[in-house]
Amino acid sequence: MQTSDEELYRLMKNGNQDAFAQLYERHEPALHRFALHMSGSPAVAEEVSHEVFVQLMSPSARFDETRGSLESFLFGIARNLVRVVRRQGPVAEPVERSFDPDILGELIGNQTTAALHRTLRDLPERYREVIVLCDLEERSYEEVARILGRPVGTVRSRLHRARALLGAKLKRLQTPSEVLSA
Repeated sequence: MQTSDEELYRLMKNGNQDAFAQLYERHEPALHRFALHMSGSPAVAEEVSHEVFVQLMSPSARFDETRGSLESFLFGIARNLVRVVRRQGPVAEPVERSFDPDILGELIGNQTTAALHRTLRDLPERYREVIVLCDLEERSYEEVARILGRPVGTVRSRLHRARALLGAKLKRLQTPSEVLSA
Protein backbone atom coordinates (compact mmCIF):
# COMPACT_ATOMS: atom_id res chain seq x y z
CA MET A 1 0.00 0.00 0.00
CA GLN A 2 1.34 3.40 -1.02
CA THR A 3 1.75 6.01 1.70
CA SER A 4 -0.42 9.08 1.12
CA ASP A 5 1.14 12.39 0.18
CA GLU A 6 -0.21 13.92 3.34
CA GLU A 7 1.40 11.26 5.53
CA LEU A 8 4.69 11.66 3.66
CA TYR A 9 4.45 15.41 4.25
CA ARG A 10 3.98 14.90 7.99
CA LEU A 11 6.94 12.51 8.06
CA MET A 12 9.03 14.97 6.03
CA LYS A 13 8.19 17.82 8.42
CA ASN A 14 9.46 15.59 11.25
CA GLY A 15 12.81 15.20 9.50
CA ASN A 16 12.30 12.01 7.48
CA GLN A 17 14.47 12.43 4.39
CA ASP A 18 13.07 9.30 2.72
CA ALA A 19 9.58 10.81 2.88
CA PHE A 20 10.87 13.94 1.14
CA ALA A 21 12.58 11.81 -1.51
CA GLN A 22 9.34 9.90 -2.15
CA LEU A 23 7.37 13.11 -2.53
CA TYR A 24 10.01 14.49 -4.87
CA GLU A 25 10.06 11.36 -7.04
CA ARG A 26 6.27 11.22 -7.08
CA HIS A 27 5.58 14.83 -8.06
CA GLU A 28 8.66 16.49 -9.56
CA PRO A 29 8.27 15.08 -13.11
CA ALA A 30 4.69 16.36 -13.48
CA LEU A 31 5.56 19.72 -11.90
CA HIS A 32 8.53 20.04 -14.25
CA ARG A 33 6.40 19.31 -17.34
CA PHE A 34 3.73 21.72 -16.14
CA ALA A 35 6.28 24.50 -15.60
CA LEU A 36 7.88 23.72 -18.98
CA HIS A 37 4.60 24.03 -20.85
CA MET A 38 3.51 27.09 -18.91
CA SER A 39 6.82 28.97 -19.23
CA GLY A 40 8.23 27.59 -22.49
CA SER A 41 11.68 27.34 -20.94
CA PRO A 42 13.53 24.20 -19.78
CA ALA A 43 15.67 26.33 -17.44
CA VAL A 44 12.61 27.95 -15.86
CA ALA A 45 10.90 24.57 -15.58
CA GLU A 46 13.87 23.10 -13.75
CA GLU A 47 14.14 26.09 -11.44
CA VAL A 48 10.41 26.11 -10.69
CA SER A 49 10.13 22.37 -10.07
CA HIS A 50 13.05 22.50 -7.62
CA GLU A 51 11.86 25.69 -5.92
CA VAL A 52 8.48 24.08 -5.24
CA PHE A 53 10.22 21.54 -3.03
CA VAL A 54 12.44 24.14 -1.40
CA GLN A 55 9.27 26.00 -0.42
CA LEU A 56 7.63 22.77 0.72
CA MET A 57 10.53 22.14 3.12
CA SER A 58 10.46 25.71 4.39
CA PRO A 59 9.31 26.17 7.99
CA SER A 60 6.86 28.75 6.65
CA ALA A 61 5.16 26.26 4.28
CA ARG A 62 1.42 26.61 4.80
CA PHE A 63 0.01 23.32 3.58
CA ASP A 64 -3.34 22.55 5.23
CA GLU A 65 -4.83 19.21 4.24
CA THR A 66 -8.30 20.38 5.25
CA ARG A 67 -8.14 22.86 2.36
CA GLY A 68 -7.02 20.42 -0.34
CA SER A 69 -4.52 17.81 -1.41
CA LEU A 70 -0.76 18.16 -1.23
CA GLU A 71 -0.64 17.73 -5.00
CA SER A 72 -2.92 20.76 -5.45
CA PHE A 73 -0.74 22.71 -3.03
CA LEU A 74 2.40 21.83 -5.03
CA PHE A 75 0.80 22.80 -8.34
CA GLY A 76 -0.36 26.04 -6.74
CA ILE A 77 3.21 26.89 -5.78
CA ALA A 78 4.38 26.02 -9.31
CA ARG A 79 1.64 28.17 -10.87
CA ASN A 80 2.63 31.14 -8.72
CA LEU A 81 6.34 30.72 -9.46
CA VAL A 82 5.70 30.58 -13.22
CA ARG A 83 3.53 33.71 -12.94
CA VAL A 84 6.38 35.53 -11.23
CA VAL A 85 8.80 34.53 -13.99
CA ARG A 86 6.37 35.51 -16.76
CA ARG A 87 5.78 38.93 -15.15
CA GLN A 88 9.51 39.56 -15.37
CA GLY A 89 9.28 39.55 -19.16
CA PRO A 90 9.73 37.17 -22.07
CA VAL A 91 11.44 33.90 -21.34
CA ALA A 92 14.79 33.80 -23.11
CA GLU A 93 14.83 30.23 -24.38
CA PRO A 94 11.63 28.91 -25.99
CA VAL A 95 10.97 25.20 -26.14
CA GLU A 96 11.35 24.12 -29.72
CA ARG A 97 10.35 20.53 -29.08
CA SER A 98 9.37 18.62 -26.01
CA PHE A 99 9.49 15.13 -27.49
CA ASP A 100 11.46 13.25 -30.11
CA PRO A 101 9.56 13.19 -33.42
CA ASP A 102 9.53 10.04 -35.50
CA ILE A 103 11.94 9.80 -38.44
CA LEU A 104 9.31 10.35 -41.16
CA GLY A 105 7.82 13.40 -39.52
CA GLU A 106 11.02 15.06 -38.36
CA LEU A 107 10.98 18.03 -40.72
CA ILE A 108 7.28 18.70 -40.34
CA GLY A 109 7.25 17.69 -36.69
CA ASN A 110 9.94 20.14 -35.63
CA GLN A 111 8.24 23.11 -37.27
CA THR A 112 4.75 22.07 -36.23
CA THR A 113 5.80 21.43 -32.65
CA ALA A 114 7.55 24.79 -32.47
CA ALA A 115 4.41 26.50 -33.80
CA LEU A 116 2.25 24.62 -31.29
CA HIS A 117 4.48 25.66 -28.37
CA ARG A 118 4.55 29.30 -29.51
CA THR A 119 0.78 29.32 -29.89
CA LEU A 120 0.27 27.60 -26.54
CA ARG A 121 2.49 30.17 -24.81
CA ASP A 122 0.37 32.95 -26.34
CA LEU A 123 -2.87 31.65 -24.81
CA PRO A 124 -4.12 33.41 -21.68
CA GLU A 125 -2.92 31.58 -18.57
CA ARG A 126 -6.37 30.29 -17.54
CA TYR A 127 -6.67 28.49 -20.88
CA ARG A 128 -3.03 27.39 -21.11
CA GLU A 129 -3.30 25.72 -17.67
CA VAL A 130 -6.24 23.52 -18.63
CA ILE A 131 -4.69 22.55 -21.98
CA VAL A 132 -1.45 21.59 -20.23
CA LEU A 133 -3.13 19.63 -17.45
CA CYS A 134 -5.96 17.99 -19.43
CA ASP A 135 -4.43 17.43 -22.85
CA LEU A 136 -0.68 17.26 -22.28
CA GLU A 137 -0.67 15.75 -18.78
CA GLU A 138 -3.80 13.68 -19.54
CA ARG A 139 -5.43 14.42 -16.21
CA SER A 140 -9.16 14.07 -15.65
CA TYR A 141 -11.47 17.07 -15.32
CA GLU A 142 -11.88 16.23 -11.65
CA GLU A 143 -8.12 16.16 -11.03
CA VAL A 144 -7.61 19.46 -12.83
CA ALA A 145 -10.50 21.04 -10.93
CA ARG A 146 -8.88 19.94 -7.67
CA ILE A 147 -5.43 21.19 -8.71
CA LEU A 148 -6.72 24.58 -9.88
CA GLY A 149 -9.31 24.96 -7.13
CA ARG A 150 -12.09 25.48 -9.66
CA PRO A 151 -15.41 23.71 -10.28
CA VAL A 152 -15.38 20.90 -12.86
CA GLY A 153 -17.76 22.92 -15.05
CA THR A 154 -15.25 25.77 -15.16
CA VAL A 155 -12.49 23.38 -16.19
CA ARG A 156 -14.68 21.94 -18.95
CA SER A 157 -15.71 25.34 -20.31
CA ARG A 158 -12.15 26.70 -20.17
CA LEU A 159 -10.84 23.61 -21.93
CA HIS A 160 -13.47 23.92 -24.65
CA ARG A 161 -12.61 27.60 -25.14
CA ALA A 162 -8.86 26.90 -24.98
CA ARG A 163 -9.07 24.22 -27.66
CA ALA A 164 -11.11 26.53 -29.88
CA LEU A 165 -8.60 29.38 -29.45
CA LEU A 166 -5.64 27.08 -30.00
CA GLY A 167 -7.24 25.55 -33.10
CA ALA A 168 -8.10 28.92 -34.58
CA LYS A 169 -4.59 30.26 -34.01
CA LEU A 170 -2.96 27.16 -35.46
CA LYS A 171 -5.28 27.20 -38.47
CA ARG A 172 -4.10 30.71 -39.32
CA LEU A 173 -0.51 29.52 -39.44
CA GLN A 174 0.73 27.98 -42.67
CA THR A 175 1.89 24.48 -41.76
CA PRO A 176 5.02 22.88 -43.25
CA SER A 177 2.87 20.19 -44.90
CA GLU A 178 1.06 22.90 -46.90
CA VAL A 179 4.41 24.29 -48.03
CA LEU A 180 5.65 20.83 -49.07
CA SER A 181 2.48 19.98 -50.98
CA ALA A 182 2.39 23.32 -52.85
